[in-house]
Amino acid sequence: MDYKRIVVKVGSSTLTNENGKMNFTQIDRLTRQLVDLKNQGREIILVSSGAIAAGVGELGFAKKPNSIPEQQACASVGQGLLIGIYNKFFREYGEKCSQILLTSSDLENRNRYLNAFNTLETLLDHGVIPVINENDTVVTNEIKFGDNDTLSARVAGLIEADLLINLSDVKGLYSSSPLDKNSKLIHLVKDIDQKIIDMAGGRGSLVGTGGMITKVEAAKIAVNSGIVMIIGSGKEKNTLLNLVEMVEDKRYDIGTTFLAEKNSLSKRKQWLHFNLPPSGEIIVDKGAAEALISRGKSLLPGGIIDVKGEFKSGEPVAIISEDKNIGKGIVNYSSSEIKKIKGLHSEEIEKKLGYFNKSEVIHRDNMVIGGDNNEY
Repeated sequence: MDYKRIVVKVGSSTLTNENGKMNFTQIDRLTRQLVDLKNQGREIILVSSGAIAAGVGELGFAKKPNSIPEQQACASVGQGLLIGIYNKFFREYGEKCSQILLTSSDLENRNRYLNAFNTLETLLDHGVIPVINENDTVVTNEIKFGDNDTLSARVAGLIEADLLINLSDVKGLYSSSPLDKNSKLIHLVKDIDQKIIDMAGGRGSLVGTGGMITKVEAAKIAVNSGIVMIIGSGKEKNTLLNLVEMVEDKRYDIGTTFLAEKNSLSKRKQWLHFNLPPSGEIIVDKGAAEALISRGKSLLPGGIIDVKGEFKSGEPVAIISEDKNIGKGIVNYSSSEIKKIKGLHSEEIEKKLGYFNKSEVIHRDNMVIGGDNNEY
């Protein structure tokens, strides 16, 4: 068994009818398949949308409201309804589930990140299926994941999953619009390049908040964390079971499979790369960029040209060279300190500042270089 720990993400469009109300038949099929996978000896984590959609119907809205307070009110009502529905169906099949509500800031803080990991590990050890959703009742734009595609990929990295399955209202990634008769389903993606990003296009259904582009962005997070990701249709019969059987057999003939990168990031660098928004920027010269990219060196003050933004020691910053993001790291000095020591040799730091912390502005162990850094 190559894929023992599996994260399954299901979107609102898969869980609801055309009128936006919860589709209990579909939820029953989903939970039965999840239980079947667990009975095969696998560990299952479910990332589920649907809280706002459930609350919309309950509060009598004709469609998803536009205002944030009304959406949060829908989520507040809907979260209880949603976990109650899952609990009912899982118990009918002899299994237990739990609810975990997260915001992006929960995974930015290192201690809370590790606490979330420990909680999930303990639940899996006790045979519980965790049901995770973004905490839409309190979330603001500053702490949003933005969509459960991103959340599911970060959770998959957090829990060190083997496989992430993203169930959608389409069968996978197409070469162009799925409505185009000449469009072809892309079954296997070995490298997420610009061509693949262009194929993903814009956003999708009216019920959910994501689209194919957010799924491809989630795939970037997954594959760089060493996790295989599949996009598949959420409404076809036994789709989950068929997708797992397919990937175990290495057939790649259903949906779209994104293969994991061989040189994946360590768990700490996953946290740094995908969960920490930068507090500012450090601009470096060509020589420093070359040392960071090609030789895996730490960032010393001598290679720094400029600093943008205000940040404290211990905060994450983007590393910029020739107007391009080349990485991200946690600084040993504040922005005001770096402005004073930029361009200097490390042995000159104490003379300039009157004290000495570290010879490196960013140590290589606290730095991620390369990958898709445009998301910073």
